[in-house]
Amino acid sequence: MLGLQHARHLFEWRKTMTKSAASRKEDGGDESSLAVTVDDQLYVIEQQAGFLLRRAHQRSGGIFQALLMDSGLTPMQFTSLVKIHDEGRVSQNLLGRHTHTDPATIMGVVNRLVQRQLIRKTTDPADKRKSTLILTTKGLKLIESLKTAALQVSSETLAPLSMDEQEIFLRLLARLT
Repeated sequence: MLGLQHARHLFEWRKTMTKSAASRKEDGGDESSLAVTVDDQLYVIEQQAGFLLRRAHQRSGGIFQALLMDSGLTPMQFTSLVKIHDEGRVSQNLLGRHTHTDPATIMGVVNRLVQRQLIRKTTDPADKRKSTLILTTKGLKLIESLKTAALQVSSETLAPLSMDEQEIFLRLLARLT
């Protein structure tokens, strides 16, 4: 996941941080006022999967916002529109499962998409508790117009990696989810 330049920077940072307090004192530093070395740290946050995944998510989210800002959609709203498109019609419950979103959150997403007239929500005649969602013409036109930009989000997010690294990275992420 790390680019070569970032990996070199991390290596140099670790090398600097792991100098012993004694050798730093020899270099003119006051041993008591110097930063804790990596070896002395209980937990190096910059090396943890969650921290790195969050940073990658922030990168992807920033690219999404830059490329799709004019659409007014959040990543979850876009994902929901795509999943409704893929299914043709879907219950709100199933949409939540397909997007791995809790019921309260998906309800808010659906309500905002209905309010923008991007989807239509109907009650299932067989089960009044069940809502069925379908794209409106406006919603279909919007997601079709965003397809190129959406593909560019993934492309730019993964740009620091070679094509082989991208394939491996995506396979590994899929294993984690």
